[in-house]
Amino acid sequence: MTVRRRQRENFASISTALRPKRVTTFGVHIVEWKRTCFERYFPERRFHFLPENFGAREFERVWKPRILAVDAPEFLVWGPEIPGAVDTMAKALGIPVTFIEDGFLRSARPSASRTPPLSLALDSKALYFDCRHPSDLEVLLKTHDFEADAALMERARAGIALLTESGISKYNGGHRLTAEEVYGVKTRKRVLVVGQVEDDASVRYGCLTRMTNNDLVRLAASEQADAQILYKPHPDVLARVRPARSDPAEVAHLCELVTKSLPLAEALRTVDHVYTITSLAGFEALIRGIPVTTAGCPFYSGWGLTDDRQPNPRRDRHLSTEALFAGAYLLYPHYFDPETGAQTSFEATVAAIRRQLDEPQGLAPPRPQWRAWGPYGLFGWRHLLAAFVAPVIRKIGSDRDVEDFRADPIRFFRSLSERKYRIIGRILYPFG
Repeated sequence: MTVRRRQRENFASISTALRPKRVTTFGVHIVEWKRTCFERYFPERRFHFLPENFGAREFERVWKPRILAVDAPEFLVWGPEIPGAVDTMAKALGIPVTFIEDGFLRSARPSASRTPPLSLALDSKALYFDCRHPSDLEVLLKTHDFEADAALMERARAGIALLTESGISKYNGGHRLTAEEVYGVKTRKRVLVVGQVEDDASVRYGCLTRMTNNDLVRLAASEQADAQILYKPHPDVLARVRPARSDPAEVAHLCELVTKSLPLAEALRTVDHVYTITSLAGFEALIRGIPVTTAGCPFYSGWGLTDDRQPNPRRDRHLSTEALFAGAYLLYPHYFDPETGAQTSFEATVAAIRRQLDEPQGLAPPRPQWRAWGPYGLFGWRHLLAAFVAPVIRKIGSDRDVEDFRADPIRFFRSLSERKYRIIGRILYPFG
């Protein structure tokens, strides 16, 4: 062996030893379309994604041996629920589990389906909306000495001003109407009831007693008899993206139903009081100085800032709005550059959303690139299928499903949870 070759091999071995070791991460409940952006966002992790609908037998036969063969693995779980087999293994072997969910600044699009999230909340204990357990966010809010960190508090004040002045929130869209055009002329106290998707995890895990949007309207009407009661159903419900579990017609005599699309910042502008179960809209109201009544136990309740109907004895500390904002928006989430995937800051993310809103062509869902084995086949005749398939998808699913289907038919069908629909997709789009 020559001296030069030996030097090259020594250099290569030293470089390998100095290179940070990647963590082997087994992703759970992470749907197919999210996997590429996760790999971009977390280059320090080597991902292995478990199937979306694996059973206990498959886990024991296929995945458990793979996990056992890895030195120091970890689980990354989307959502609050960890499969029983995974949970048992993690507890028995001390494998770290991290729960992950969208952060509080999600997207420049009002319908954020299949668009990479601009922020993510990673939690080693429980997701921030799961009031049954103390999350990392709750522990942070309970223990951090915010007032001693003058720079952080100044940044929080600037961050609140940045959001309130820009009108940017978790989901965003162009300002089509004003509050006056939708609500009418203000003549008395105005109370906004913020509807949610009633089977959403944030309601199921954040409200220990059964509460529907209609129940919330009745509560507001009984307590605010002289006020104008406005009920704004969730945008996904209005857009037929998610089903409604209670009929707004049943409470129409108690409120004015707001069905026109109105950005959240504009929806709050002329409001004097907000009622919500667990919606982030309640926090958006807080940073605008609007009193908030919470029927459930969202992350921002229990700190002395809200009128809480579900107490949380773990939260025995009073926080300022700035401290709450600092913990929830500046310290807790991870922010990502939409172009590079690199981690960035809250301020840079707000600027990125602002740029996307100023360039609306950038908000259109990407069309799939043509390839011979792609969604439309060699001669492109499958373009004709969309005219027949899209109405069926809209009837079975929602408008968002149609949007996803048109953006990438193959990926849409391959990522469906029901096997019969995946088989139909294989028949319609056998390529790819």
